[in-house]
Amino acid sequence: MEFTLSEEHQMIREMCRKFADNDLKPKAAQLDKDHEFPMEEIKKLAELGIMGVVYPEEYNGAGMDYISYAIAVEEISRGCASTGVTVSAHNSLCLSPIYYFGNEEQKKKYLPKLCSGEHIGCFGITEAGAGSDAQGTTTKAVLKDGKYILNGSKTFITNGGVADVAVVLARSNDQPGYKGLTMFIIEKGTPGFAVGKVEEKMGIRASSTTELIFDNCEVPAENMLGSEGQGFKIAMHTLDGGRVGIAAQALGIAQAAMEDAVAYAKERKQFNQSLSQFQAIQWMIADMATDIEAARLLTYQAADMMNNSNRQQYSKQCAMAKLFASEAAHRVTHKALQIFGGYGYVTEYPLERYCRDARITEIYEGTSEVQRLVIAASVLKSL
Repeated sequence: MEFTLSEEHQMIREMCRKFADNDLKPKAAQLDKDHEFPMEEIKKLAELGIMGVVYPEEYNGAGMDYISYAIAVEEISRGCASTGVTVSAHNSLCLSPIYYFGNEEQKKKYLPKLCSGEHIGCFGITEAGAGSDAQGTTTKAVLKDGKYILNGSKTFITNGGVADVAVVLARSNDQPGYKGLTMFIIEKGTPGFAVGKVEEKMGIRASSTTELIFDNCEVPAENMLGSEGQGFKIAMHTLDGGRVGIAAQALGIAQAAMEDAVAYAKERKQFNQSLSQFQAIQWMIADMATDIEAARLLTYQAADMMNNSNRQQYSKQCAMAKLFASEAAHRVTHKALQIFGGYGYVTEYPLERYCRDARITEIYEGTSEVQRLVIAASVLKSL
């Protein structure tokens, strides 16, 4: 098995790492403090082709593969996790369902502006009463005079406050469970569509997380994505790619924490020697490095399978990558903070932010518990 990255992969890593070091790291703390969306940085990333990494050039995409995408999100998140999740949600959750399930007219209408970064996208599944249980969706869509009338709301929507295009799940008929769910493309400015509550979050504070409200929202019938009743299938397919994006985000956070902890351990002196000379610290660093390497291999494996396989073959790998990388980020950031000691707990240093940012990776795009259910179901079916 070959684990060497291609020249293209090395180039995307170098480009995104340089951007993270020069444009993101110097601003990340202030953006977090001010809860300020990194619009300027997103525009620069759009110029670099990152807002449409894996999509064909005919739609203004960069035409790269999913390993390139994982590397880009990893390196961007290493500089600013809020920017990383903005890129991930845009690429994985909005562009992906349109590209894989949209008709050609929908692709030509929406993908070019999304891939170029002129427009930002979001994805609406979660509701106040339907988190892990997407089949509990209560937002309704009723066909009337050639339009679907949507009523309901979505919550915790990444990019919700800045999105020009939203891909939204709603119940379009009375069939129980997943059979009654349909996906729709809804544009900013559509009558009856509004942004609701803006969430004040523990971490990833510079990302936009809001409620979306549909009050007799009039969606043209041609904006139905896929076919009626296909919404749950589209959502599950989309979340597989989203999980690779969050795994990459977690990986970037963990890498940043380890790099800072190693630099601090070499510089900080106690008992007439640097922290890095103490065996206890060395063992922490060894554990962090091993966690990160294992997470990276799982994430790149899942990304590679997305390049070459169908969904039935890579759902387990995406869940494994997301589960392990997110929990590894939790372990790594806490060890890194322990190395910093009291300095890690104050906002003068970025460790407390890394810990806050890492925590959400175990929750969104499916909690760790949901990932374990997906993995177990696949193993029980195959053995």
